[in-house]
Amino acid sequence: MIAMTEINTLPLVRAVYEEAVRAGAHVQVQFLSSYLQHSLMRYGSVEQVSWVPEIEASGMDWADVYIGLRGAHNPFEFADISPTVLAAHRRAVGKVSTARWQKTRWCLVPVPSEALAQQAETDLDTLLDLFFSAVVCDWQAQAKRWNEIANMLNSGEQVHLRGPGTDLHFTTSGRKWLVGDGRLNMPDGEIYTAPVDDSVDGYIYFELPGVVDGRLVHDIRLSWNSGTLVDASASSNEQLLHEMLRTDAGASMVGEFAVGTNYGIDRFCKDILLDEKMGGTMHIALGRAYPLCGGTNESAIHWDIVKDTRRDSKLYLDGRIIFENGAFLV
Repeated sequence: MIAMTEINTLPLVRAVYEEAVRAGAHVQVQFLSSYLQHSLMRYGSVEQVSWVPEIEASGMDWADVYIGLRGAHNPFEFADISPTVLAAHRRAVGKVSTARWQKTRWCLVPVPSEALAQQAETDLDTLLDLFFSAVVCDWQAQAKRWNEIANMLNSGEQVHLRGPGTDLHFTTSGRKWLVGDGRLNMPDGEIYTAPVDDSVDGYIYFELPGVVDGRLVHDIRLSWNSGTLVDASASSNEQLLHEMLRTDAGASMVGEFAVGTNYGIDRFCKDILLDEKMGGTMHIALGRAYPLCGGTNESAIHWDIVKDTRRDSKLYLDGRIIFENGAFLV
């Protein structure tokens, strides 16, 4: 299954399609677009907006391999859609992405374009340089280094992050740190885990905005007590933040904690497939946890929010500093 998002991805879709056919695959292409989603959310009933697309969902049962080629769009496309409707639609399509995780081998790619360059507030040449710096590298050498760090992280249990507006700690007892080394996303580059659900304590501030369908949620502050979210605020789109947190029982839990390790990505692009890999940053995902890490939290959402830890930030493992100001010390 090749998921083609926006028309501007067609050249890459054709190239991937041809290679899949040459490899002997039976290939199906589905077309997705924010413009179609906008029409659904603007004119559809509550039942229509909340409907899980059946053919798309059944495709996760049919496909052995899923390749998502994601094109950018007008970042203000959903400006006239209420946070309640946005959250309801996110909940529906989230069930499809859950099935993708569970049932297919998958790879997601943010396809560079003029639209993505505008979203990243740069020119296309700069964006292309960033993309290929992040993609064209010695993946075996990178994986070796990242796995060494993951092994070190797996040797401890108590994780503590300190930084501006942040004092967050949790345990990874019984969980695993895994490496994103180019086999799931492209570009890739993160070391991630699933915190023990009821061990998350403290608070975190995000210098970078959370992004939901082009909506920017600035200055997010979240606090947990023994895994239970006790406070959440933002300086913009706060209602959307609360709607996302109310998606279901697992939406307010920390499903993932990760460190970005791809230093070819050096700017915030408002595209999570790039931003979460940015070298020297960290991110958490609210909602669904990765079972491969030992995570058990379930939710229709997996909302990654990036924290800039390249300045005034430290990460401790069992009381020892292992990361400071954007770099591991080991």
